[in-house]
Amino acid sequence: MTLHTHSRSFGQGPRKALGIHCTLAHSGALKGLGVALGDQATLLAYDLPSHGQSGDWDRKGNVHDVATDMGRALLTEPMDLIGHSFGATVAMRLAIEMPEMVRSLTMFEPVYFAAAMEDAPALWETYDAQNSAFADAYASGDMMEAARTFNRGWGDGTKWDAIPDTLRQYMADRIHFVPASAPFLFHDSANLLAGNRFAQAMMPTLLMRGDQSSDTTIAINASLEKRLPDVRSVVVERAGHMAPITHAKRIAAEISKFWASL
Repeated sequence: MTLHTHSRSFGQGPRKALGIHCTLAHSGALKGLGVALGDQATLLAYDLPSHGQSGDWDRKGNVHDVATDMGRALLTEPMDLIGHSFGATVAMRLAIEMPEMVRSLTMFEPVYFAAAMEDAPALWETYDAQNSAFADAYASGDMMEAARTFNRGWGDGTKWDAIPDTLRQYMADRIHFVPASAPFLFHDSANLLAGNRFAQAMMPTLLMRGDQSSDTTIAINASLEKRLPDVRSVVVERAGHMAPITHAKRIAAEISKFWASL
């Protein structure tokens, strides 16, 4: 399906960059990063399907395909890609499928579970145990509780009761996006793991994670590091999964160093 894609720009630097946010956020989540990079880049950030002011996904077909097609339409010239979590998996897919349009790829904790689980199948059992509270809440139809448990595992550590009601409702209204992402994130619906498709992403890649992140995230990054042809890895101290939002200046500094080295 074709959706309205809402986007906004941050910074006025000469580099053209495309930013893709994480699940349950919106393009404004990348404002801190865009402002911090503002002298170097103009960061075009878009809202994922059913997020922010983009159109609502009709829950038909594959939502990762829809999100990727939205990004594909915005790559009208070679750009630097920056993605966080789910958004990083979209950036990764674009880099593999459209390498001629990607100058560099930056990913912070891409949640591409399929790669790690191919390398270490025992991770399925670990993830299922960690995800059981979310799965139970979602199956029962309690979307608010599902959002709470998801936020507990992937949020910035803020207590649920301290999050404004409007933001909690925003997350609950979009929590269906999480299980809908599974065909790509867990089962590689785009067949990126087939053959040697990662070799197509020849551009320089910066792969980051926080030192407070989960064992699953560590495993994912390790799996991608061995597959990508030109990758450098960075571990950000005193940071977790939401570092592009909570530690935007530090993440921007790492990206600046990366770009300067190209």
